[in-house]
Amino acid sequence: MPKVARPKPVLLPELCKGCGRCIEACPKQCISMGTEINQASGLIPVIIDADVCNGCGLCISACPEPYGLTAAGYELEDPKDLYGHRRPEQEGPVTIPDQRIPLPQCEPLVLKGTYASAIGAILAGCRHVFGYPITPSTEGAELMAKLLPQLHGAFLQAVSEVATVNHMYGCGGAGLPCMTFTSSPGFSLMLEGISYMIGAEVPTVFVNVMRGGPGLGNIGPEQADIKLVCRGLGHGNTHGIVLAPTTPQEMLDLTMEAFQLAFKYRNPVIIAADGYLGQITGRVNLPETMVKPGLPDWAVYGDEEHRHNLINSIYLSEPSLEKHNEHLNAKFSLMTTEEQRSKTYKAEGARILVLSCNTPARMAKGAVEKLRRQDVPVGLFQPVTLWPFPIDHLKTWLAPTSGTDPVTDILVVEASAGQLEDELRLALSHAGIQGVRLHHLRHMGGVLPQEPEVIEAVRNIHSNQPQEVTS
Repeated sequence: MPKVARPKPVLLPELCKGCGRCIEACPKQCISMGTEINQASGLIPVIIDADVCNGCGLCISACPEPYGLTAAGYELEDPKDLYGHRRPEQEGPVTIPDQRIPLPQCEPLVLKGTYASAIGAILAGCRHVFGYPITPSTEGAELMAKLLPQLHGAFLQAVSEVATVNHMYGCGGAGLPCMTFTSSPGFSLMLEGISYMIGAEVPTVFVNVMRGGPGLGNIGPEQADIKLVCRGLGHGNTHGIVLAPTTPQEMLDLTMEAFQLAFKYRNPVIIAADGYLGQITGRVNLPETMVKPGLPDWAVYGDEEHRHNLINSIYLSEPSLEKHNEHLNAKFSLMTTEEQRSKTYKAEGARILVLSCNTPARMAKGAVEKLRRQDVPVGLFQPVTLWPFPIDHLKTWLAPTSGTDPVTDILVVEASAGQLEDELRLALSHAGIQGVRLHHLRHMGGVLPQEPEVIEAVRNIHSNQPQEVTS
């Protein structure tokens, strides 16, 4: 009986992924691993010695690819005929919106500032907190470590602030609300990671309870991180909304708002408190609702629906990086237009404004109250956002449209060497506002301006104003 020639296998190199299963299956050892990359696949296909091959077909059976190895003369078939029709591709992940859950009414609480911020974060839906202990912010992290396990959340004490910010990068990139409590030296260590987050558009919240510096300094209250949070959030083209609370109530309220803003703009948000505010206690009212967070469509959540998403801050092509920076600048511009926030106290009819934030604003408010009783035309302007600086709000007092006299003098009261005043001067310059006279009252190193000092400074300004201003 004549011998029938068996068809020998044919290799399609662009479909071979070089797994080696055919090499193990071949009884004649005529298949070996190749040495050259196939340009179509980027992989290294195997090599078949056809002279040694006896056409047994075991290699074809072993090949996991439908057409990696085929018999000579085999006609290619459409994959849908082999495996059936594929499930239609989803149009893409959809955003699961946040839900507002009513809270039962309760009596006001008496909380220290860091505790109030922690409660605000929980009510905003935050269940993931990362941190490294540093005074005077540690109590916020301690409270979260106690409460989050009871709320199906997690607190992770990282090995350092550098590790902390990278944990936050991963958690925020998954679309989950997360935060940290830190203080000035620790915040400095986080700046590289913050730059990555801004570049990759990852939302997170940083509570920076500012303390005295530079260097190790002390644990007293200071506002010497204002230039850092407003102008130095890591390398590159970086900005983030900076909220400056003044009371424990604002610590809670602004922390809740910080999460909303972080996800609205996909950007880190900074809460700049001072060491005194982090530790003092005050009356705090809880809101009427809390947030059950959803999941944004861009999240790298690890499930099938979000598998095509990518969080990335690397743009090796110069034109691509420039285009990305233009996108970030457009976002920063929108923040500047839409998110300016401020508060005033007795500013109507004022010719002098005391400009202050954080704990020094409490001293300034007391001084304004007493001076107003003595008919001194002074008011308080409190910037709630340090970046963007609320210059659009301030200029309504510097150039009123109602026919009232404008403010002619501003006294900047701060616990730093002019960092808040620098933000004011820069905002005035960009807005093209001239003619207002600036004065300052400053303390540093953990020393806070006091109410009598503010009163004396305002009196000196008032007594030196031109006669037509005070008439």
